[in-house]
Amino acid sequence: MNRPERVIYTAKVHTTGGRVGSSRSDDGKLDVKLSRPGTSGEGTNPEQLFAAGWSACYESAMELVARRMKIALPADFAVDAEVDLGPNGIGYDVAVRLNVSLPGIATDVAFSLIEATHKVCPYSRATHGNVAVETNLM
Repeated sequence: MNRPERVIYTAKVHTTGGRVGSSRSDDGKLDVKLSRPGTSGEGTNPEQLFAAGWSACYESAMELVARRMKIALPADFAVDAEVDLGPNGIGYDVAVRLNVSLPGIATDVAFSLIEATHKVCPYSRATHGNVAVETNLM
């Protein structure tokens, strides 16, 4: 089981009402209404939050890996995350696509960077072997 050597941050969020409720962080920086995916509800949903969290984390991990590999990332590099939700027979599963845009980076270098980033990104490491993940170079 992966565990940090030392904790540098702990996110604390209080949720009530499940998918039709609300979530608020202890510092008030996150305060969102929640709605079921695909409905006309006013709020976001856990899958959108997961996609935002993973794509942001993956970009930051890529910056770290690129520095280590001495690769200059383009200013407009980006990661678009798509999170699928669907039934699995006894409950629900998610699957993820990370669409990575690295304009101007040679394809072989980009794939090496993508592979190395998955080894560093906490979200990638946490889901490895448990969530179907497809990474696409755009």
